[in-house]
Amino acid sequence: MIWNPERETLKRKEYEEIQLERLKWTVKRAYERVPFYKKRFDEIGLKPEHIQTLKDIEKIPYTSKADLRENYPFGLFAEPMDKIVRLHASSGTTGKPVVFGYTKNDMDTWKENISRLAAAAGVTHNDVAQIVFGYGMFTGGFGLHQGLENMGVTVIPSSAGNSERQLMFLEDFGATVIVGTPSYVLHLAELAQEKGLTRGRHKLRVGLFGGEGHTAEMRQQIERQWGIECTENYGLTEVQGPGVSGECLEHCGMHINEDSFLYEIIDRNTLQPINPEEEGELVLTTLTKEGVPVLRYRTKDITSIDFAPCKCGRTTARMSKIKGRTDDMLIIRGVNVFPSQIESALLGTPHIGPHYEIYVSRKGYMDKLEIKVELLDSSLLEKYSELERLTKMIRDKIKSNLLIDATITLVEPKTLERFVTGKAHRVHDLRNQ
Repeated sequence: MIWNPERETLKRKEYEEIQLERLKWTVKRAYERVPFYKKRFDEIGLKPEHIQTLKDIEKIPYTSKADLRENYPFGLFAEPMDKIVRLHASSGTTGKPVVFGYTKNDMDTWKENISRLAAAAGVTHNDVAQIVFGYGMFTGGFGLHQGLENMGVTVIPSSAGNSERQLMFLEDFGATVIVGTPSYVLHLAELAQEKGLTRGRHKLRVGLFGGEGHTAEMRQQIERQWGIECTENYGLTEVQGPGVSGECLEHCGMHINEDSFLYEIIDRNTLQPINPEEEGELVLTTLTKEGVPVLRYRTKDITSIDFAPCKCGRTTARMSKIKGRTDDMLIIRGVNVFPSQIESALLGTPHIGPHYEIYVSRKGYMDKLEIKVELLDSSLLEKYSELERLTKMIRDKIKSNLLIDATITLVEPKTLERFVTGKAHRVHDLRNQ
């Protein structure tokens, strides 16, 4: 089913006409209402009226994650707070989150974008969807929730964690769609096998996965164990949240909501725009956002664009599966984690030194995060109650800053590697070994 045939089956020229009209509108709003963009434009003598073609977007400087953090909390808002109906935030390396506001129109567009992608994945109003994403300031849970409700889907907002309860709801409530990170859904599959929750006892048929990538092998294993059809969707808080793009049942790339987002592909080294069908870094510009318009945001995600017709009937361009990132960000259980976030949480904590190591591994299909930290005084290792108290303090700080749990291992002074020359290598990602 195509949710909105009028907008999902246009000709290429028609998409470009819509994008240009909306780009001009967005640039004008950003210049007139957001001091950050006005300053950027004025510094290089750029005016909104200089944007007359889609290619003219290349005249606009990029927006980075650092720019967003520096304008915390409301410096990039184009609307006053009495027009903002929702706030969401993503973590930042400084400890300050990146904050985004949504007007009622923004929320309506978001719902529409999610509904299109869910319909492309085979979801209908007759489905019952269990969302095992975390809720809160993270856009994933609420983003999918509202778009599915917009379709008339029955939503079970079970959130993340408490896996045995998840399985109980899944069986008792008759869920037909599961929404979450693929690694967690695969973990649930393993638990279901242990508990005897066989295919005959559940009604699942579709998986909507986001928050992290997954290999073809993981997809096949999920499909085999649950007996469902898996699809991947893509989004990021900085431009909306989930709903930027998503797979149809042909599994030949993620259809982009082109009337909401203008995409570019740039060379990851030179940062110059390249043919979008070549592999490079994805840059996104919002075309409809009222609350926080974002111009040329560097996502750091590596992908390419496919314009070939899709057998599903949609004519929107499609993103290839994300190949990786241009920076050192880790994705752990669907949460974006920068090593500097961990460092920020550790520095200033009493009794521990500045040396640490990060280990990311996978037990079964669940990511595990371990942080080894040096003590300043080895005598603390003999004081169990104090050691336990310090471990809990660090663990709580990490969980508060990163929104994920970690194992904290306190080690003797001067036992972790020192880096005299070259860059420090503190991160050990063991998941693919």
